[in-house]
Parts: sequence; C-alpha cells; structure tokens
Amino acid sequence: MKDVKEVKNDHSKEHKNDHSKEHKKDSASTSDKGSWSEQKAKLKVKYPTLTDEDFIFAEGKKHEMLAKLQAKLGKTKEELTEIIAKL
Repeated sequence: MKDVKEVKNDHSKEHKNDHSKEHKKDSASTSDKGSWSEQKAKLKVKYPTLTDEDFIFAEGKKHEMLAKLQAKLGKTKEELTEIIAKL
C-alpha cells in the first residue's frame, strides 16, 4: 500500500506528463513545417491585418499570443491550429 507522499508524487508525475504532452502538441502545431519565423511571415501575407506586434509574446506565454490571433482573425483554436499546420 502506498503512503500519502508516494501517491502525491505519482499524481505530480502524471500531471507533469499530461502538461508535457499538451505543450508538445501545441509546439508541434507551430513547428512541424518550417520555423516559427517562416510561419509568421506566411500568416502576415495570408492575413494582412496581422502586424509584428500581434506575434509578440513573453517566454512561456505563446498560448496567450495565439489566443489574441484567434480573436483578431475570428477563428477558433482548432481553426487557427489547422491554418498554421497547413502553412
């Protein structure tokens, strides 16, 4: 039987693995085809209303920048992910 400390450690490991998988999934959507710089350039061509400022984000806050892009373009997270994946 596991004690409380072991159970907490197991849960912590599971949570870290889930977060890691989620982060990898998000990263994959923007790094599978070409660099992020290339993808930004292509997005700006496809959507001329986007500016360099729309692509600025703090370390670890890429999801916030993507949410701003979604709002500006009127796209869902899935739609934006698909658009980026096709670039």
